[in-house]
Amino acid sequence: MNTRITDVLRQIRLFFLPYLIILIACLIIKLSYTREAIYFAVNTRHSNWGDWLFPYVTDFGEGYMVVTLTLIMLLFSYRKTLLLITSFAVSGITVQVIKHIVQAPRPVVYFEKELADIHFVKGISLLHSNSFPSGHTVTAFSAAVVLSYFAVNKRWGFIFLLMAIAVAYSRMYLSQHFFEDVTAGSIVGTISTIIWITFMDNRPFMHSQAMSKGLLKRK
Repeated sequence: MNTRITDVLRQIRLFFLPYLIILIACLIIKLSYTREAIYFAVNTRHSNWGDWLFPYVTDFGEGYMVVTLTLIMLLFSYRKTLLLITSFAVSGITVQVIKHIVQAPRPVVYFEKELADIHFVKGISLLHSNSFPSGHTVTAFSAAVVLSYFAVNKRWGFIFLLMAIAVAYSRMYLSQHFFEDVTAGSIVGTISTIIWITFMDNRPFMHSQAMSKGLLKRK
């Protein structure tokens, strides 16, 4: 099996092409407006339904989502399970390294003198350090890339992209991250996962008969 990066990009094209357009738009926004302007543009647009919804949306970037997806995939394919869990590991390690190098403050610290002007969602425990980049966003985009790669109906790639974007937005809505944190998180999650899939799915053992099985298909 000779998997090239162009093969991976072809498999995830309905995720990747819209993502590139959105990423360019995000970079233009970042170059056009200050951190403060973008933050308050998001923070001032809140509602009761948003306060209820986004804590649930942000959970899709949590570790137990990784475990859940892995267990489900394990039922059907060892190859897909290994690609999924190792992609999460690579992107997760990458983001943690960057976080501890940059050590950027979270919004609650950055705006400590303006907290009275900020809307916070009740019941959300706010983090204070290692804001850049967003780990939840990395996880969401890594999952979106892998699931788009696996999907039989490639139109699901766009749906997975929308779900990843929702997670990224939830991190800003909940005042856990800045715009640049989630933008960078999307880049780290997407690029590291594409590179890893290209490398890992080239290993001959990945396409053995044994790896095509899952817990439900042992025979």
